[in-house]
Amino acid sequence: MKQIAMVMDLNKCLGCQTCTAACKTQWTNRFGREYMYWNNVETQPGQGYPKGYMDYNAGWDEKGNLKKGGLPRIPEDYGIPWEYNYKEVLNGDAKTLKPDSEPTGGPNWDEDEGEGEYPNSYFFYLPRICNHCTNPACLAACPNKAIHKREEDGIVLVDLKRCKGIRDCISACPYKKVYFNHSRAKAEKGIAGQSEKCVYKLVKKWKVAIPLRPDFGTLPNVYYVPPLSPPKFNEKGEVTDEPRIPMEFLKKLFGSEVEEALKTLKNEMDKKAKGEKSELMDTLIAYKHSEMFRI
Repeated sequence: MKQIAMVMDLNKCLGCQTCTAACKTQWTNRFGREYMYWNNVETQPGQGYPKGYMDYNAGWDEKGNLKKGGLPRIPEDYGIPWEYNYKEVLNGDAKTLKPDSEPTGGPNWDEDEGEGEYPNSYFFYLPRICNHCTNPACLAACPNKAIHKREEDGIVLVDLKRCKGIRDCISACPYKKVYFNHSRAKAEKGIAGQSEKCVYKLVKKWKVAIPLRPDFGTLPNVYYVPPLSPPKFNEKGEVTDEPRIPMEFLKKLFGSEVEEALKTLKNEMDKKAKGEKSELMDTLIAYKHSEMFRI
């Protein structure tokens, strides 16, 4: 079986939400999908979407037993879309654009908040899609065999004809990237994008691309180049050698391999800055847009 994979470089993500908006308008803007975000960019440290998804006890345990972590709630954990008073503003009856009801939560509710205190506050952006895992908990949890991995590329798909809306797949997915369409009473999820050309080298050769929450046991096939950290300032306003993003937090997200990955990135960046050759940096810089994709 072949397996498509993807690498996302967190040192390039600006949190512009362009990918989120493109996916939302193309795939999930109506017909029971209003609260679905098959692609979302969240702020970390943060609660993510749905709220607190990493805290669900889902995925696989160390002995290989399937864990079902419960279902996120609407609107408490997902939030629901709200409308604005466009007509009142256009008619001149209101001067300020505002929601027609008081919102209490939603995607990116804690965007750009992060943690820490000025001048050492910090955050970074984390784009998330379905990981199309090698050992998908959603597939194992479905009693009707409505989920399968496509042999030609390893993409995880939902057979809507088989789906009975039981939602065990949502409970079992630790990333909560399967959603329930209440209008159709079916589970739905993303179908993957295009894979990068140099995934193998980034993951296997240089080992600078690592999965999110490997402890969930699903063997995800979306990998991340972890974020480099700006240094802290001391009480005198002087730059120190201490990174602003705590290593323990990065290890919680990406496992123990993140420390070595960041060292490799730093070493290769230093080589490039000195005018020396670095195949890794040239790959990550991607001087030609076409080099980022499988051709």
